[in-house]
Amino acid sequence: MEHLTTANDAAASAQLLQLVSFSVAAEEYGLDILRVQEIIRTQQLTRVPNLPDYVEGVINLRGKVIPVVALRRRLGLAPVESDKNTRIVVVEVHGQTIGFIVDAVSEVLRISSDTVEATPRIGQVEREYISGVGKLDTRLLLMLDLERLMNQEEIGATIQ
Repeated sequence: MEHLTTANDAAASAQLLQLVSFSVAAEEYGLDILRVQEIIRTQQLTRVPNLPDYVEGVINLRGKVIPVVALRRRLGLAPVESDKNTRIVVVEVHGQTIGFIVDAVSEVLRISSDTVEATPRIGQVEREYISGVGKLDTRLLLMLDLERLMNQEEIGATIQ
């Protein structure tokens, strides 16, 4: 009987994570759905001089000017042309609203927190920007860490 209690306690402690999944290059990434304010189609960006190279420009989103970051460039990947699947994922990082250009938004997923493992410590990008790897049936989902992806100094550089 005690064994059943322990199993139930373990099941109760595993949280259900609700994630927005999206792709960049050939990889699938996930963000906590509570971090995502909205997902919009790409639109005309206004280029601003002297911003970091990964900042594509700014957009006016319902009266608020927000910087838009090319996630491919931020991750050190080659840029590609936008297509009908390209989206801007609008999130809040360090109290600032920022858009990230992604290749495509896939779906909203619910996965158990116990299916997420620590990030393999192989490359610099994994160490810096990925907080864990979610194991789905036939694929892996890289959990993006927004605070590490865009630190406060970098956000200050994109806003001012």
